[in-house]
Amino acid sequence: MKICGVELKGGEAIISMLTYEGETYNVPACRKISFSVSNSSETESIREFHFAFHKLMEDYRVDQIVIIEREQKGKFAGSATSFKLEASIQITDLPVHLISPVAIKEQLKRNPPQVDFESLDLKRVQQNAFDVAYVQHNRIIFGKA
Repeated sequence: MKICGVELKGGEAIISMLTYEGETYNVPACRKISFSVSNSSETESIREFHFAFHKLMEDYRVDQIVIIEREQKGKFAGSATSFKLEASIQITDLPVHLISPVAIKEQLKRNPPQVDFESLDLKRVQQNAFDVAYVQHNRIIFGKA
């Protein structure tokens, strides 16, 4: 199964793909690590993001998308643009899940990845997206998805 983890920050969607086959995790190479929207008030910008993101999911045959949940109110609330990007990601035929940062932290504490992040062929900014994809795989494996 191939899962795409997504971290939304401002006008950017940072992604990391992770597969699990035969009791082995694998980080497949991907042509893109992030998508950004410069002007979220323009309909065409959101349409371009939607098309590019979903084309990548189709090209890489992604089975699920999992997004790090953001607060809707308060000091740590996500930006309006990030919620537009989330909605754009959610309108797909693929299953899309949201996982809270607290749930991610708990799962990583219980079952940490057995690999050093530095040894993976990922950029440092992709770590949170990798973590959420790893947590979703664990939820599926251990029956909590």
